[in-house]
Amino acid sequence: MGDMRNLGPKSRQWLAEIGITTFEEIERLGSVEVYRRLKASRPREVSFNMLYGLEAAILNIPWQYLPQDVKDQLRTQIE
Repeated sequence: MGDMRNLGPKSRQWLAEIGITTFEEIERLGSVEVYRRLKASRPREVSFNMLYGLEAAILNIPWQYLPQDVKDQLRTQIE
């Protein structure tokens, strides 16, 4: 997965554990589906910050710059 913005070594390890090893897979599946799979695999460790980081990675922006309305839409899709 190389140096994908917003996803550090631990995130990449968790992704690999659920069979996601490329950025293209994240783009294809989308942040919500990847988050759901990660949350099912690691319910205590995975938080909404992972969801935001995944979406920001897809958008190629720092996760801190993800607009609040986008965060709200993502959370709505999860709940």
